[in-house]
Amino acid sequence: MKSLTLKLGSALFATALLGAGAVHAADFPDHSVSMVVPFSAGGPTDNVARSLSEAMRPSLGETVIVENKAGAGGTIGTSQVARAKPDGYNILLMHIGFSTAPSLYKNPGYNPDTSFEPIGLVVDVPMTIIARSDFPANNIKELIDYIKAHKDEVTLANAGIGAASQLCGTMFTSAIGVDLLTIPYKGTGPAMNDLLGKQVDLLCDQTTNTTQHIKAGTVKAYAVTSKERVPTLPDLPTMQESGYDGFEVGIWHGMWAPKDTPKPVMDKLISSLQAGMADPKFQERMAGLGAEVLTSQANPEALTAKVKQQVPQWADLFKKAGIEPQ
Repeated sequence: MKSLTLKLGSALFATALLGAGAVHAADFPDHSVSMVVPFSAGGPTDNVARSLSEAMRPSLGETVIVENKAGAGGTIGTSQVARAKPDGYNILLMHIGFSTAPSLYKNPGYNPDTSFEPIGLVVDVPMTIIARSDFPANNIKELIDYIKAHKDEVTLANAGIGAASQLCGTMFTSAIGVDLLTIPYKGTGPAMNDLLGKQVDLLCDQTTNTTQHIKAGTVKAYAVTSKERVPTLPDLPTMQESGYDGFEVGIWHGMWAPKDTPKPVMDKLISSLQAGMADPKFQERMAGLGAEVLTSQANPEALTAKVKQQVPQWADLFKKAGIEPQ
């Protein structure tokens, strides 16, 4: 009888806990949500996050606060969310680096397949190949000819290992068959500042970060990495137009929550993401920066498929390029 009483008590206690969890999930959110961006403020991913956080607020019913946790190619902030309490109050906005980090780091601090609950894809952003404003070359052909003739003098900036600028830079130097002196920074902001200050020569970065500088004439722009020209930068040819078939890289962004986040909370986050992406102001802002809003892919299934396809693809590219995990 005592054993039966203990079993009944345990069952009732477990039921009570489940009930409390369900009530908590149903009330989500009852305070602000933190959207972790694993890169520095002012960078391209931060630009997307700040526009999206505002767009998600009305449907979520609470403020979404962007929290920058930069370092180690985005793995510091990403692993922080992986370890966070799975209650929906810490979500991650990360780009393509989510699927490249496992090939670049021996221990990135997370597993792309098992550490998160996918919420959905957000935007796809083309890259631009740019230089300091007084760089001698005036078009992509002149740029590549100059690089080949002065390969020991030209410097290529990036935002660190695993950053979009590093991935694009690797593809660019591999495509033209020239190794350049690479200058890594702790974020795109500092890299861009030094390019504007004419302390480095080249940078390959997302249109969400470069469009304003290209239009202002504070940098020289040579090409975009998308399959087709970008409407906001119509004079820039694609790399494929310039004779580099297959040179195409878009920096997709996705949103995740920690593993085991309750389904009711996930459902609320998914619907809020979809509502935010449908907001005309968000779409207008992204279009102005050359980014494609992936409205039809703002769901867990699309993001899961993207990661599954991307992880082995980048692993193969890095292997061919001789890049070993750190």
